[in-house]
Amino acid sequence: MVNPYNAPTPVPPTPRPPDSRPLHKRVLVWVGGSGLFIAGALIAANGGDGQESVETRVKPATTITATVTATPEPAPTVTETVKAKTQPRPTVTVTKTAAAAAADSDSGSGGGGQDSVGTCSIVSNSGNCYSAGQFCRNSDHGATTTTAAGTKIKCAYKANAWRWTSI
Repeated sequence: MVNPYNAPTPVPPTPRPPDSRPLHKRVLVWVGGSGLFIAGALIAANGGDGQESVETRVKPATTITATVTATPEPAPTVTETVKAKTQPRPTVTVTKTAAAAAADSDSGSGGGGQDSVGTCSIVSNSGNCYSAGQFCRNSDHGATTTTAAGTKIKCAYKANAWRWTSI
């Protein structure tokens, strides 16, 4: 059996010798090609002769002119509203408690008035007294009040926050 992969390589054909055509045929090819080139050049140079020129007339065209007048729109009005910053002021509320006189009480009973413990001048939004360490409202900055026990406290800026601190 013959291995197809080991087939002998084909031998290329031998090239033609350079001077295989006769000389007179080579000259005729050159002369004919040159003659065609010269004939084409002469025809192209005289190509306009014998032809009539066509005169074209221009028809009048309708001219449309559109004029646009731009009316500027009114520019926006800039109004700057400056809101005055109010300085925080302490709110002072004075509460006095008076004991009601009983109709049948004796003058010598000695059961007098109340003490000032339990009254605070500044209260939270829920109505409770503040104590030391709680945060202050913006309106209470710098204000002084008392706690429910009667200790004086002040709204001061400490540790990056406004807090009620003992005096």
